[in-house]
Amino acid sequence: MKRHKGKVVAWAIAVVKSDFAGFIRQAIALVLSLAIALSPMLASASDTVKKSTASKKTHGGPSGASSTAGKGDRGQDEHDVCRLQSNRRTIKHVIYIQFDNVHLERDNPNVPSDLELMPHLLNFLQNNGTLMTNSHTPLISHTSDDIVTSITGVYGDRHGIPVGNSFGYFPAPGTSTAADLFDSSFTYWTDPVSTATPSADSLPIMLAANGKNAPAPWVPYTRAGCNFGAVSLANMEFENITNDVFTVFPDPTSPQNIEAKNATTAALRATAVADFEGIAIHCAQGNALCSTANGGGPDALPDEPGGYVGFNALFGHKYAIPAINNGSTSMNDLDGNVITDASTPANVGFPGFSGINAAQTLAYVATMQEQGIPVTFAYISDIHDNPKRVNLHAPAACLTDPETGALGPGDVCHNALAAAYDEAFDKFFTRLKNDGIDQSNTLFLITTEEQDHFAGGPPTPADCDGVNVPCTYAKLGEVDVNTTALLNAIDPNLASTPFDLHFDMAPTFYIKGNPAPTADITREYERATGKLTAVSPITGNTDNLTVAMADPVEMKLLHMVTADPQRTPSFVMFGNADYFFQTMGSPAVAENAGFAYNHGGIQPEITTTWMGLVGPGVKVGKMDNVTFADETDYRPTMLSLLGLKDDYQHEGRVLAEEVEPWALPDAVSDDGDTFVALAAAFKQINAPLGQLGKDSLKISTVALNGNDPNDATYNKLEQQLSNITIARDALAARMLNLLEEAEFSGKRISEREARPLIAEAFLLLAYVHQLEQFTSR
Repeated sequence: MKRHKGKVVAWAIAVVKSDFAGFIRQAIALVLSLAIALSPMLASASDTVKKSTASKKTHGGPSGASSTAGKGDRGQDEHDVCRLQSNRRTIKHVIYIQFDNVHLERDNPNVPSDLELMPHLLNFLQNNGTLMTNSHTPLISHTSDDIVTSITGVYGDRHGIPVGNSFGYFPAPGTSTAADLFDSSFTYWTDPVSTATPSADSLPIMLAANGKNAPAPWVPYTRAGCNFGAVSLANMEFENITNDVFTVFPDPTSPQNIEAKNATTAALRATAVADFEGIAIHCAQGNALCSTANGGGPDALPDEPGGYVGFNALFGHKYAIPAINNGSTSMNDLDGNVITDASTPANVGFPGFSGINAAQTLAYVATMQEQGIPVTFAYISDIHDNPKRVNLHAPAACLTDPETGALGPGDVCHNALAAAYDEAFDKFFTRLKNDGIDQSNTLFLITTEEQDHFAGGPPTPADCDGVNVPCTYAKLGEVDVNTTALLNAIDPNLASTPFDLHFDMAPTFYIKGNPAPTADITREYERATGKLTAVSPITGNTDNLTVAMADPVEMKLLHMVTADPQRTPSFVMFGNADYFFQTMGSPAVAENAGFAYNHGGIQPEITTTWMGLVGPGVKVGKMDNVTFADETDYRPTMLSLLGLKDDYQHEGRVLAEEVEPWALPDAVSDDGDTFVALAAAFKQINAPLGQLGKDSLKISTVALNGNDPNDATYNKLEQQLSNITIARDALAARMLNLLEEAEFSGKRISEREARPLIAEAFLLLAYVHQLEQFTSR
């Protein structure tokens, strides 16, 4: 990378490497020196770092939709079917694994974190690649939104599910008398919101900004000739045995449709779940693995950009596993146990989304990789809930643990689960290496969707470490709140206009009739919500329950407004991390020991995540706690390393800081510092948890709490936020065009183009921060 930088680029790099503490003062100072900062380019040809022809090829690989311009030699031997086009042709396999709620940071300073309790995984990431510790979720930070953001590279405004694991929507006129209806965010990729006639909302759940079905994550891989396996990871396989099955297999005479339709008893439903949910193989065009003889069906994506015809897929353990397991549905996990659900009697098949553990997920992944499926994306459930009711192979310590629901840090079951997961990863890496699959030829991305907040009191004994001395908790569990009761106590007038909630730590409000944001009733609800308090049964303290609020104006800035206006809530409240908000319950405030890990909020312990990247071209032995990233950055980084591309623009960027220059596209590596400076500035204005997003949410909260004559504060600040969003969107679009063209079209970013955009970004950040400081006085 170049060592000589223009003044704005050099300053931006310094800001990126700092802890952001002095950023605002520097931004304001830049206003005074802008003329100097935007002087002619200082870099010249003599400044360019020469790159050896041994590490940078000058000719491209094979042409086609999957090729990335500007890459080095990307050809593969003719007998290779899967055409991954990485630099130096080294990457042959892709393994993506996403945990639920596995922590790098300690919840209790005396108790090792989840990853510390899995040294085989942690050492693999640290010794063979890069571990990033300053990545972030989107908002709202929920499993479904986080996973889909990670695997698509776009926020909820462009994939359709920004609210949470379910979402409310205002029904179309004449279809319902309810204030709102709800649907699950966990659904197969092509499902519509409502299948009723007339439909309450006919749009796809996975919704792009153009109002069509969002592009599917497996498409670049299957188009490149690679079979793609999905294990329990959101929305790439069946998530239910009703709409998912009937959408993909509408023919009432198909065996899949018949089994799902006839699942009318608890036992038959359990069998159908084990048969159909959680497992899928999306095959390359014409690949025999997904033939109709194996139970394959059309992999239909009618809205896919560029078309998607002639592809088949296998859906469910019942059909996918025999195709790769010598015709048998019986497959062992890494501990030698047959993979089943937890029914009595047990059904051979998918173990369930809540219960699937590391030994089971990793067995599916290893088998797929060994049997001609070189790209696998998978999910592993967390280690903070006792699995004895949902998995027949829970560790012995969990069977006798009196905590049958949530587990505090250092609980005996928590530690036993961590040890079992660590053993599973040891077996997994050993098995793959024996198969010739390791960091020398495989791109691994391993991460978590978010790191939940522990809601509970102090442990007993106080100095327990969970390893030598187990921890127990007298106070354990989130605090459930009857929001209706508390709001009516603050403002009895609200009772005359019903509302509904997406039950959550960050609840979205749906006021009956979908009144406008400026309507009196909407403003009345927002003001009352801002006043919510409760006495904590954990600490005995009186807590303010509302941390922040956003209405559709701020939600648009935070990438939370989709192309479906029916899904846009009246407003969203980001709550106190110990609390969970619902519309019912007596008493109105009560501890719930069944759930002790809260997500959805804006607290750093929830929204700051980790990501490990290992494989050819990834920097080795690097722990990066500085580079700001979020989950939209994972996909463009992976595709860039693989020489593939999407048919749409991402909302993230390639994490060039974590990649060796020879593995980057020429247009990125040729002037890497300029690229990094532009990308870093872009993230701070565009990411929901970048500086602009955090400051604007504080401004929004002041606005929604406003209660002065004529609602002057609210109206003024809302107009400011609307103007800021317009300016941000226009600037971010220009920056993103340059970044994507460098990453995937071979167009180098000149310093002359980048410097004004970086300066504009930091000036916008400075303005919004100053506005936040002024309004928060």
